[in-house]
Amino acid sequence: MLPSEKYQTGLQSAEPIRHFRCDLHVHTCLSPCAELDMYPQAIVEKALAEKIDILAICDHNSSENAEFVIQAAKGKPLLVMPGMEITSSEEVHVLAVFHLLTDLKNMQKIIYKHLAGMNREEIFGCQAIVNADDQVEGFNDHFLLGATSLSLTEIIEHIHRNNGLAIAAHIDRESFGVLGQLGFIDPNCHFDALEVSRATGISKARLKYPELSNYQFLESSDAHFIRDIGRGVTDVFMQKATIEELKMAFQGHDGRYVRE
Repeated sequence: MLPSEKYQTGLQSAEPIRHFRCDLHVHTCLSPCAELDMYPQAIVEKALAEKIDILAICDHNSSENAEFVIQAAKGKPLLVMPGMEITSSEEVHVLAVFHLLTDLKNMQKIIYKHLAGMNREEIFGCQAIVNADDQVEGFNDHFLLGATSLSLTEIIEHIHRNNGLAIAAHIDRESFGVLGQLGFIDPNCHFDALEVSRATGISKARLKYPELSNYQFLESSDAHFIRDIGRGVTDVFMQKATIEELKMAFQGHDGRYVRE
């Protein structure tokens, strides 16, 4: 059974646990720090070549290209989850991953209300909105590399209210990681999981951060270039490709789990 069919079957407890190869942090050409070759069709083709089952599109403080990557993957053995990489007022990056585009769009409205500044393409880069046919629809004028005025706890609360998963991005990096920026994880920040880069990996992260043993670790590519898609992946075992199943896997409930 193809991954695109797995989450449509509607089967409940009788459905077997299956292996899903996940890369939950991929940018598109909408992110000004990503290469312009990160357009929908190219992303989908590379993900398929890397045998990815679930891909999450997480551009900086923006979401317009997620819908087009989903369209480009239609009919293919790849589930694209809509998401966003949000910068808090403390300059911490948080991945917001959703199952429904409507939830992501609701989150986008909140972010734009709290994101100041306009992009200067000659300094910060192009922010291209590209459709599923790889045609440029326009350009995002917001300063996407900026920080929102929302605190880390506020962002997490908004993500959860909109039925999403809140994942601390690249905690092993000094820049924009929660540990690098704050030095610790506030107990009031209810992350669903913590992401580490492929340079560290989950096994090394367990040794490096023993104080974070209560959190599930993930590894993602944080791909800004086509060649990097799939270089960091997480093997998740669950019944279906849904947010609910991912959350159960992060918590190790009812036979769902993340392989470490």
